[in-house]
Amino acid sequence: MGAQLRVYKRRIRSVTATKKITKAMEMIAASRVVKAQRKVAASTPYATELTRAVTAVGTGSNTKHPLTTEPETATRSAVLLLTSDRGLAGAFNSNAIKAAEQLTERLEAAGKEVDTYIVGRRGLAHYNFRERKVVESWSGFTDEPSYADAKNVAVPLIEAIEKETAEGGVDEIHIVYTEFISMMTQTAIDSRLLPLSLEEVAEESSTKGEILPLFDFEPSAEDVLDALLPRYVESRIYNAMLQSAASKHAATRRAMKSATDNAGDLINSLSRLANAARQAEITQEISEIVGGTAALADATAGSDK
Repeated sequence: MGAQLRVYKRRIRSVTATKKITKAMEMIAASRVVKAQRKVAASTPYATELTRAVTAVGTGSNTKHPLTTEPETATRSAVLLLTSDRGLAGAFNSNAIKAAEQLTERLEAAGKEVDTYIVGRRGLAHYNFRERKVVESWSGFTDEPSYADAKNVAVPLIEAIEKETAEGGVDEIHIVYTEFISMMTQTAIDSRLLPLSLEEVAEESSTKGEILPLFDFEPSAEDVLDALLPRYVESRIYNAMLQSAASKHAATRRAMKSATDNAGDLINSLSRLANAARQAEITQEISEIVGGTAALADATAGSDK
C-alpha cells in the first residue's frame, strides 16, 4: 500500500505543476486577446473605407483592372491560408486548414489550378507532411502581426494577379482565415480578395442604408486603381491577420481554461484515491498491531501456565 500511495502523491504533484502552467498560459492569452481585439477594431474602419473607395472608382469608370474586372474564364487561383505558429489552441488551426482544403476542392472542381500561400508554421507543417506544394510561406509573427508583415505577404500575391496566367500569374485571390466574432466564437471563413465584387459591396452598402461617395479621378481612374491595388490588398490581409491572431488567443484561452479545469478534477480524483489508499494502509497497520498484540498476549498466557 505504501508504494501505491507514493504513486498517487507523485501524480498529484505532476498534475499540480501542469495546472500552474496551463493557468499561466490562460492568463497570458486573456491579456493578449484584449490587445488583439483593439487592433482589429482600429484596422477595420480603414479596410472598410478603402474597399468603399475602390468600389466607387470601379463603378464610376469603365476601366478594366485586375482589382475590379472579372476574368472571362478563370483558370488559376491563389489561396492564402492564415494559421498560427504555435498550437495549444484547440481546433483553431485544424478548422482553418479544413476550410482551405474545402475551398481548394471547390476551385479544382470548377477546373481551376490552385496556388497555395501559407502564413504560420502549423499550416505549413500540415502541407509539408502531406507533400503538397506551397508557393510561398511566412512565419514568426502570427501572434502579433504588423502592417509590415502584411505588406510582405501581399507582394507576391499582387505580382501574381498582375501577371498573365501563362507566365505563372493567377486570375483571382482567395483568403482563408478565422474571423473573430466573440471570446467564445471564432469561425474559419474564406473570401475572395481579388477581383473585388463590386455588386456585393454595393448591395451590402445599400442594405446598411449607406450611400457610396462620388469621386473625381485625377489623373485617371486606372492610375487611381493602380495606386489603390497594393493598399487594398495589404489592408485586407492585415485585417485578416489581426482577426486570426485575436481568434487564436481566444482559442488558446479557452483551451487552457479547459485544461486547467480538467487538471483540477484529476487532482481531486487522485486525492480521493490517495486518501483511500492511506486509510487502507492505516487500517492494515492497525490490524497488524492488534493481531501482534493478541499473539503476544496468547504467548504470555501460555508461558504463565
